[in-house]
Amino acid sequence: MRFGLLGTGPWATAVHAPVLAAHTDVEFVGVWGRRQEAAAELAASCGTRPYQDLDALLADVDAVAVALPPAVQSGLAVRAAEAGCHLLLDKPLAVTVPEAREAVSAAADAGVASVVFFTTRFGVEQSDWISEQAAVGGWFTGRADWLGAVFTSDSPFAASPWRREKGALWDVGPHALSVLLPVLGEVTEVTAVRGPGDTVHLVCRHSSGAAATATLSLTAPPAASGATVELRGESGVAVLPERNDGPAAALHRAVDALRKAAATGVPHPCDAAFGLRVVEVLAAAEHSLATGTTAALATAAPRP
Repeated sequence: MRFGLLGTGPWATAVHAPVLAAHTDVEFVGVWGRRQEAAAELAASCGTRPYQDLDALLADVDAVAVALPPAVQSGLAVRAAEAGCHLLLDKPLAVTVPEAREAVSAAADAGVASVVFFTTRFGVEQSDWISEQAAVGGWFTGRADWLGAVFTSDSPFAASPWRREKGALWDVGPHALSVLLPVLGEVTEVTAVRGPGDTVHLVCRHSSGAAATATLSLTAPPAASGATVELRGESGVAVLPERNDGPAAALHRAVDALRKAAATGVPHPCDAAFGLRVVEVLAAAEHSLATGTTAALATAAPRP
């Protein structure tokens, strides 16, 4: 599969570009970025070429990997899908529900495959655990703590304007929801309250009848950072395994997942439609924060 990379920031440089360059079943065709000098530098480091014209890159590839802010990603996803490119997207898919819906519609209309890179969903042990707990069922409650120290450390993502604006809800909230939704079902209502810094606490009612909480932060003290998911139900207590490999290994699997979805026509569970559901929950939580009320969500139609 011929891939183009859209983006030249820290995530693209540290993860996307090296993975696309190393993947044995991928031809890394080129890089496009909003900063041409950065695109040229990144392309040279990976033995590929920079593109100044996005449409030229889209014409030369089968798929694109996007490592750009979500407000930029959503429009480019539409443009790439209309050019016939399969989509390897980052989370969140977009920062508004209409923009996310446009990306989903564009992919469906063009008949292209899509995968949203929720890193936890592409860890081997984590993916197996999620499938096992979904099969077990009977869960009474869930708890997800996703505490980052991006704004309290020397993280390269601390200067990210969109993270500064949208905070933990939109940055690490997708990770928590990507684990809770496939196990507990669709969120039917959500209440959100603010904590210290950018911390947000969610209380979610799920279609299974279970309730779950999530604590999300990018301003946790470094010593308190980390991610935990715990489920309690009829079969006892289950805890999400810790990841034993990094994001590069997960992205390799995401690339393979996109290749398989493109070859078979069978949507991946983390496709753009799932990304849209996550955006709908985040937008509802944002509405809850603004109004001090509980926000209800419509249940999505069953997948074919």
